[in-house]
Amino acid sequence: MTVGVLAFQGDFQRHYELLLSMGIHVRYVRRRDEIEAVDALVIPGGESTTIGKLLERFDLMQLLRDRISDGMPVFGTCAGAILLAKQIEGSDQERIGTMDISVSRNAYGSQIESFEADVSVEILAGEPIRGVFIRAPVIRSTGDGVDVMGTFEGHPVVARQGNMLVATFHPELAGDTRLHAYFASTAGRVVAG
Repeated sequence: MTVGVLAFQGDFQRHYELLLSMGIHVRYVRRRDEIEAVDALVIPGGESTTIGKLLERFDLMQLLRDRISDGMPVFGTCAGAILLAKQIEGSDQERIGTMDISVSRNAYGSQIESFEADVSVEILAGEPIRGVFIRAPVIRSTGDGVDVMGTFEGHPVVARQGNMLVATFHPELAGDTRLHAYFASTAGRVVAG
């Protein structure tokens, strides 16, 4: 199995390094042929409007929608969660829009109000995961097919719908591999069929 990391903008290098340290075959993706060649995809944090515009500019938005609809596992963190959301409150920005969630961008405040906090995630054994919240979104609502797997201050911060997993924070910055391992194991089961 090969996991791609969308490498237009944002924290793609940390995801790549974390997955590589786990022994996972990983590659950066920026072009159609690279997206078509991977079995699963991580969409990192960064600036969601910039990533969305680049996906449109390089004619990748519909390809991603199609691959996700066809079952390709995808893990979106922070901006990646925003891009996967069907609805973004107060915004008509470009988005992939395949996950039945509504998000509010920068819900905890500006860059200067970024913070870290422990987040309990039901599928992870042991201690809570350390969430790094940088201009983080909040999931305001979820559709019927969405499983909320972790919350912080009463808001969903980790959720899954079928082959899509999102975290509204940056798990890669804390160095905890458990969410990535969970994603890779579920992606491996999908790929193995």
